[in-house]
Amino acid sequence: MVGGKLKVAVLLSGSGRTLDNFHREIETGRLNAEIVAVAASSSRAMGAEKAGAYGYPVFVSDERNHRELSRQINEFVLPYQPDVIVLAGFMKLYFMPEGFDGYVLNIHPALIPAFCGKGFYGMKVHRAVVESGVKVTGCTVHFVSPVYDEGPIFLQKCVPVFSGDSPEDVAARVFELECHLYPKALNLLAEGRVKLSGGKVWIEER
Repeated sequence: MVGGKLKVAVLLSGSGRTLDNFHREIETGRLNAEIVAVAASSSRAMGAEKAGAYGYPVFVSDERNHRELSRQINEFVLPYQPDVIVLAGFMKLYFMPEGFDGYVLNIHPALIPAFCGKGFYGMKVHRAVVESGVKVTGCTVHFVSPVYDEGPIFLQKCVPVFSGDSPEDVAARVFELECHLYPKALNLLAEGRVKLSGGKVWIEER
């Protein structure tokens, strides 16, 4: 899949922390990609302001209907010819454009299939993790499907959950992990080492 420097469109809804990380990783040469467009699902999203400051083309909409919002976003990003569309704290159900099945990624702050699905986002995930008593959590990079968090799993990595951890403690540990795992997934795509077949992801070893 893909191969070569990735042209990436980023979709976000909030602070833009993941956009910050992508931008930093690209600037340092650790991420073989370029961000060609950014779309935000809220005019209050700080990430949209950051994208403008970075010099990226930005689209913002407060449309509440998920399908119509997706149509607007797709109409904006497709002329920039992205190789992949990346959800980076995008809190709406995204309907991908035709032909992009297997080219839209998301990262979830838990180990799918645990603590995922509709209603599991942000601090709600980390509170559920702490309340459950599990000893490990982590994050999952997955391909997007029409159902929340049910697309093929691409990469996963764990972090420990310690006795006495608050949800905020877990959130900080998981986000630090996300900052490494998401760029790694994009680099694997840039290297052409990823194959999606039969609803599963295969990574070529080198």
